[in-house]
Amino acid sequence: MVLPLQPPVKPMLAKSVPNIPADRWYEPKWDGFRSIVFVDGGEVVLGSRNEKPLTRYFPELVATLTEQLAVPCVLDGEIVVVDPSAGRLEFEVLQQRIHPAVSRITKLSQETPASFVAFDLLALGDRDLSAEPFRVRRKLLAELFADLRPPLHLTPLTTDLDEGQRWFDTFEGAGLDGVIAKDPEQAYQPDKRVMAKIKHVRTADCVVAGYRTHKNDPEGIGSLLLGVYDEDGNLHSLGVIGSFPAARRKELYAELQPLVCDFSDHPWAWAAEMATRTPRSGEGSRWNNGKDLSFTPLRPELVVEAKYDYLEGKRFRHTAQFVRWRPDRDPKSCTFDQLEQPVKFDLADVLGA
Repeated sequence: MVLPLQPPVKPMLAKSVPNIPADRWYEPKWDGFRSIVFVDGGEVVLGSRNEKPLTRYFPELVATLTEQLAVPCVLDGEIVVVDPSAGRLEFEVLQQRIHPAVSRITKLSQETPASFVAFDLLALGDRDLSAEPFRVRRKLLAELFADLRPPLHLTPLTTDLDEGQRWFDTFEGAGLDGVIAKDPEQAYQPDKRVMAKIKHVRTADCVVAGYRTHKNDPEGIGSLLLGVYDEDGNLHSLGVIGSFPAARRKELYAELQPLVCDFSDHPWAWAAEMATRTPRSGEGSRWNNGKDLSFTPLRPELVVEAKYDYLEGKRFRHTAQFVRWRPDRDPKSCTFDQLEQPVKFDLADVLGA
């Protein structure tokens, strides 16, 4: 490539703030794979946030970027997968695209094709734009994308705080997870948290159904497995709480031992097989092949209040955070009813905002 920026380039990052700040420019916060994209003639590189190349996993994006972008450029954006039937983003489907087999990648690129949503422009032709203010980069990005077609998209942007708040309140129903606030005079700063992100924060009372030990401490808690009951009295897996301080990991491990039970006496008896064998390749996260999915079952007697951002399907999208123990709550009272579901919002309307 002859671009002024060469891969890998680390993306500019955002820090969490509780409220949408005034006097900024606002964009939806996309839920996908962050990617710095290098396009130079027939050569395309899709970089990731952790600098691992994503190019081989999205051949359909390589093809459309090559076809539609005649000018060499470096883009910052998000790779997403849209469920056309639901009109929303599907992160779990996107994760399945990370697969070692070429045949599987080819099949999924046709069945669940990805889209790319651009929100910044780092270089155009032989011009390095990273030192330019965002208002200049955004203007050039909008001009570059004026005649492009899906699956390439330009993210919506507003300078109106009230509109940004409306996006925060409504776009979640299309699978987005908040708002990004940018300083229009800010230069691009790789790996620096100079933007602001505002995400939804909610709490739920959950049953503690088991634990996994910490990877570096067999007598320390790495994560707690959480569940809630459905209307038929079945305990459903909802997600996990992790990131306990080192001293607390050991204390918690000792406190939970009296509740350890056999899988035969546990609502998730189906998990017994995982406790006695090595997981097959691909059973865990596709980013961590072979990750052990087994856990130690606990009698479902403890209730914990957990902080989470939003649900994907019937599970927490991200690892939840510990808030407090709830000894006053009956575990059977922890049901799906308490979980807030965003109002449906069609993704096509987000992209047309």
